[in-house]
Amino acid sequence: MPAKIAAVCISREKGVRKENIGEAKLRANWGMEGDAHAGKWHRQISLLSIDSIEKMKEIGRKKGLELVPGDFAENLTTEGLELFKLPVGTYLKAGETLLEVTQIGKSCHHLCEIFKQVGQCVMPKEGIFARVLVGGRVKAEYGIEVWHGIPVGIITASDKGAIGEREDTSAKEIEKLVPNIKGQVIDYRILPDDQDVLVEAMTEMVDQLGVGLLLTTGGTGFSPRDVTPEATLRVIERAVPGLPEAMRRESAAISPRAMLSRAVAGIRGKCLIVNLPGSPKAVRECLEIILPVLPHALEILRGTGGECGAEKGC
Repeated sequence: MPAKIAAVCISREKGVRKENIGEAKLRANWGMEGDAHAGKWHRQISLLSIDSIEKMKEIGRKKGLELVPGDFAENLTTEGLELFKLPVGTYLKAGETLLEVTQIGKSCHHLCEIFKQVGQCVMPKEGIFARVLVGGRVKAEYGIEVWHGIPVGIITASDKGAIGEREDTSAKEIEKLVPNIKGQVIDYRILPDDQDVLVEAMTEMVDQLGVGLLLTTGGTGFSPRDVTPEATLRVIERAVPGLPEAMRRESAAISPRAMLSRAVAGIRGKCLIVNLPGSPKAVRECLEIILPVLPHALEILRGTGGECGAEKGC
């Protein structure tokens, strides 16, 4: 039977049981609207399986308590998923939302209501926490499942585009192609060719919004305002030169001007950042070159795929 949300719970104060309200709205990079535990941190949403609650019911009855969803301060009570066995970094589709698992269990502060009344709590061992990548409605009986896609961010660097003087057709090409690797665009921005502005946006999209693949378009040429590679180099922690090398090599067979591209690629945390050219045609050509290897690359980066040592060229 498909896994589902069994209860949707909220509390206005920390350290108390949550009330099952049946339906709520989640906000990206925040959590459940109105919940005391929401905020711009890694534990925006808490989840606990109904099976974990069942383990505590007999202990609760001995204390004169009838335990129900929400009593362990979880936001979402689920059915059909062994939540605590999911690795950190797992993506979950819950109703209309997309979540990323950020923590399994927690250190119990011994001050929650359940611990005071029962003497123990299942949440520290079997509860999980997540951040909200895509907001939307969650409701009891809505489905919840592990999602094997890629949350994608797009940044277009264009002075004219940022002030509405040029239509951003390059980003549209990216949006058309990323579904081929199960990519879902969760954030898109069109920004001026300003190095500091680009650095700030890249950092926020990776560190706070949870983008797993960040694709930039524009700003990779020789113009004094073309600073996307410089901004990217300030953000990444490790370079991935093979991707732009492959794009330049294959594109040069179409146009010798491809050799003039200064695009770079690299890793920040568990996100891969790749610079693409500014024109829609070049974006399409370059993405088609690298798309086949990106799912494997991101699996390795996130720790969800096998090593590639046996693969030729890896």
